[in-house]
This record gives sequence, structure tokens and C-alpha cells, in this order.
Amino acid sequence: MSDTPLPRSTLVPLIVACALFMENLDSTVIATALPAIAATMQEDPLHLSLAITAYLLSLSIFIPLSGWMADRYGARRVFRNAILIFVLGSIGCAASQSIGQMVSARMFQGLGGAMMVPVGRLVLLRAVDKRQLVSAMAYLTIPALMAPIMGPPVGGLIVTYASWRLIFLINVPIGMLGWYLVTRFIEDTHEDQQPPLDLAGWMMLGGGLAGVVFGFENLGKSVLPDFAAPVVLGVGILLLLLYAQHARHERSPILRLSLLKVATFRASVTGGSLFRIGVGAFSILMPMMLQLGFGLSAVESGLITFASAVGGLMMKTMAKRLTRRFGFRRLLVINTLVCGSALILCGCLRPFMPYAMMISFLFVTGFLRSLQFTCVNAMAFADIDEDDMSQATSFSATAQQLALSVGVGIGAQVLNVSLALRQAQVLTNVDFTIAFLVVGLISLSSWYSFRRLAPDAGAMVSGHREALAHEPPSATVSH
Repeated sequence: MSDTPLPRSTLVPLIVACALFMENLDSTVIATALPAIAATMQEDPLHLSLAITAYLLSLSIFIPLSGWMADRYGARRVFRNAILIFVLGSIGCAASQSIGQMVSARMFQGLGGAMMVPVGRLVLLRAVDKRQLVSAMAYLTIPALMAPIMGPPVGGLIVTYASWRLIFLINVPIGMLGWYLVTRFIEDTHEDQQPPLDLAGWMMLGGGLAGVVFGFENLGKSVLPDFAAPVVLGVGILLLLLYAQHARHERSPILRLSLLKVATFRASVTGGSLFRIGVGAFSILMPMMLQLGFGLSAVESGLITFASAVGGLMMKTMAKRLTRRFGFRRLLVINTLVCGSALILCGCLRPFMPYAMMISFLFVTGFLRSLQFTCVNAMAFADIDEDDMSQATSFSATAQQLALSVGVGIGAQVLNVSLALRQAQVLTNVDFTIAFLVVGLISLSSWYSFRRLAPDAGAMVSGHREALAHEPPSATVSH
């Protein structure tokens, strides 16, 4: 390994974060470009939304497989090849001449994305000491926060002043740089003895996740017959229940549900997922409200919502000090109440309010959401054994993807229901007020998961010792 002026606790997260930013930005920027792509291909934009759904389906199917692949073939090798697959898929998208070619390329691109996200996190976990994990995870929250906010204005600028194909081609130099940096600076790790692939479990889990994601994505869109989306959603839920039964009896399941016995991991998955539903909804509700409710352009909307990303960037400089001072439990309990309430207040914004006030509000909420994700992501692995890291990263990534998709679906459905109840055809500010209220309450419900944590939860990672001095040691596994 070549010498570098940056410590590994900074270098590795930056390399992984760049790859994840590329994936996150690509998955959000395409939504803005859909009308232009549809016009080029002479297709209905609603039908072309299958390109987005195809990508999400590919993520849902292959994310559960990522941990087994990393253990079997090596985390660095899988991560590096995932970047290459994503870049090749991007080139395929740019070269697409029909909806069929676009959907196929997006599914191939999704295969790369499915491996990049959890395996990239696994690379980080194996390269960084747990005491440096909060600082390292702070970098990984940035792509998740910035990409949905930057996507619409970046997509709007590219489509307006260049070709939509450039949206996918900008991934090529970023991906090639990431491939080189991973090859040069990241060591390879893999398990010497790997159990056989749980093929039946993977088919049930992947099929169930795909059904739930596809069902939520298509509810109320009128792309499919009215009965199709609820049926697919129901089949997906049934397959997930069957997998839960399968995992109890399988010796080496594709995702080990017994990891939920670890209190910090369970709180991260359950509480984190409920909180993430609200954030997934925010990524579509806020730009839509600013554009449809306030009458702003995509670029103007993006410039306002970009304040959230700036707040998230500011957070990474303070995350370690805050977790060391207050500990995970206290931060998560208080911050959940503040962030959930702030999400509800987003629905109270109105066009007559000064832009400076909106920007300041979004800056603060972006800071707090970024802090929440940093705590949730770092705490998830605080008490996980090294041998279980690949399983835990796959499990965590699967839950995150599902929560974000459900959040987007719930946000869209609340708007549809509000329209139907008002017997209206055009969205107004009141519809967004109701939607933010619903998703804000869902995010607030995550408070209970964090409230149940012990005061010293994840102390090795947070560095918080005050609780340890006054409270008896807590068991990692709840009974």
C-alpha cells in the first residue's frame, strides 16, 4: 500500500463516500431528466418511470447477496468490480435508444449499485477502528443527504443546457477514479471458510423485497392495472414472512435475523428504518412543494433545498464531539423528537415566507438529520462481532433501501389520498401539509426504539463514558 498523508480513518471513508455519492446522485438525477429522455425515445414519461423502478428492483434483489459475495470473493474485489459494473451500466444507459434498452441498462447498473453500498460500508468497517467509526460514518451520511437534494437542479441544468445522456456519462470519470483509488489504497479481506449460498432464502428475500418496492413504487401511478400494484405488494409481504420462517431453521441464512438480538443493531434497524421513511418522503415532497405549491423552477427549488446538504456537511466536523459528550442514546432520543417535529413543520412553509428563513430552517434540519444518520449508522455496528460484519452490512443496507422506498411510496400516496378527499385535480399547499404531518409522525415513532437503549449503548464507538461511570454495564443482547 502506498503512503498517503491522510490517515486511513479519513482516506477510506472518502473513497467509499465518493462511490456512494455517484450512485446516490445518479439514482435521483434521472427523475428530472425523464421527460427529456421520453421525448427522445417518443415514449410516455409515465412508462419510462420503469427505468427508475427497474433500478430499485435490481437493488432489492441483489443487496441481500452482497455480504455473501464479499466473504466469498473478497470485499475489495467485489467493491471494485461493483464500481466497474455501475460505470458500464451508466454507459449502457447513455447509449440507450429505446425503453427496453434503458430498462435493461438500469437493471445492470442496479447490480453494481447493490454491491457498492453495503460492500463499501463493509470495506470501511474492516479498515477503521471502532473508536474512529463515528468520524468515518459522518462522511458516509453526506452522499445520502446531498444526492437527493442536488439531483433535481443538476438534472435540470444538464437537460436544459446539454444532453440527458451526459447525466450517465459523468459517472465514467468518477467511477474510474474510484476504481483506481480502491485498487491502490484499500486492502482485500475475505473469509477463509464460507458457508454455501442460501439460494432458497435469497430467492424468497429478494423476491419479497422486489415485490414490496415495486408495489409501493406503482401505487396510484396508473402505469399498471389498478389491481396489479396491491397484488404485487401482497405477494412481496408474503414472501418476506416466508423468509422469516425459513431463516429460523436455516443453518446459514442469506440474512441472519438473529442479529436483531443485538440491542444496538436492532435499534438501528427498527428505529433507523422508521426515521428513514420520513427522510425518503422528504426527498420527493420538498422539491414538489417548492415547484408545484410555490411555483418555483427546478433550479430555484434545488438552490433552496441545497441548504440541507450544507447543514449535513457542517455536521461531520462536530459529530465525534457530540457523541462523546452525550452518547448515542441521549442524542438519538432528543434528536428524533426535534427532527420529527421539524419534518412536520416543513408542511407549514408557505410561498410568502422569506427565502432566507426557509434556507436557515432547512440548513438546521439538514444538520440534525445528518447527525441522526451518523449516530444510527455507527451504532449499528458497535456491538457486532467481526465475523458478522458482512451479514450486518447486508442486513442494514437492505433495511435502508426498503425504508427509503416505502417512504417515497407513502409520501406519494398521502398526496393522492388528499387530492381524492378534496375531489381536486391539482396539488396545493394543504396537500403537502398533510403529507409532511403523516411522514413526520412516522419518523417520531422511531423514538420508542431509541428510548429502550441502555445509557451506555455503543460506548466503545461513541466514546461516551459518563454513563459508564454511573450505570451498571448493560447486556448487548436483550432477553
